[in-house]
Amino acid sequence: MPVVPISPTRPRLPEWFRRSLPANAESAVTNDIVRKHGLVTVCEEATCPNRQECWSKRAATFMLMGDHCTRTCTFCDVKWAKAPAPLDASEPERLAEAIAELGLRFAVVTSVNRDDLADGGAPHFAAAIAAIRRRSPGTLIEVLTPDFQGRPADIETVVRARPDVYNHNLETIPRLYPTVRPQARYQRSLDLLALVKRSDPSIVTKSGIMVGLGETDDEVRRLMDDLRRHRVDVFTVGQYLRPSLEHHDIIRFVTPEQFAIYERWGREAGFKYTASGPYVRSSYFAEEVMAGAVALPPATEA
Repeated sequence: MPVVPISPTRPRLPEWFRRSLPANAESAVTNDIVRKHGLVTVCEEATCPNRQECWSKRAATFMLMGDHCTRTCTFCDVKWAKAPAPLDASEPERLAEAIAELGLRFAVVTSVNRDDLADGGAPHFAAAIAAIRRRSPGTLIEVLTPDFQGRPADIETVVRARPDVYNHNLETIPRLYPTVRPQARYQRSLDLLALVKRSDPSIVTKSGIMVGLGETDDEVRRLMDDLRRHRVDVFTVGQYLRPSLEHHDIIRFVTPEQFAIYERWGREAGFKYTASGPYVRSSYFAEEVMAGAVALPPATEA
């Protein structure tokens, strides 16, 4: 079993990574709507550093199928369970109601991994997309799905529901998969993204990684080329931040200058859009990121 790099102390954040996020009344509105409909967000469960900023803009990334994951990725703060709770059939409608109340033009929906389910929860994703379409027909939908263990039928179940954006993150370079994503497979994730594009070329495909886990910059560049060979449209890259002392260590802090180089590499590789920066996360400012790849509907009053 590979040894996961863990140190007993937290490194100090570099100066460029420090910022102040004042409280905002709109973040309380987002919180109230999420609570009212009994929803789970990755913003909370994964201890995202951007939560307050996004919630102040009434933006949240909703997480389907519970708050326990069947995988043990060493970067992630979501709780683990071998057999999480059964799916709640009311969740898609509750999600659609919350998105309507928030007035979202662009909704991002993800989930935990549910390897305990024969279909990985793919029909639940499809039901959520359909519910959002009924309640908010003008809202664009991005899904960020698990790999469904590579099963084409389950991937195509989500594709047939016609999300506007299909996101599946590689998370890191292939060499680090045994320590960072032990139950995942790099090629399996690439194959998923390629299948989405073959099945419906109109769907924007998207993937992202974290840096600071032990990768080299040359490995990041090769990963970009792998994604483009599999016809991925949008790429995101941000700094890994350690949720706790029990998680994978931060091996390096990538400088703003290097993030600018990643962005240039993304343009050179041929992505429609590359979001690169210390605080970038897969769904961080997803609406703004996607504006360069899909046509957003006009803004309306909330």
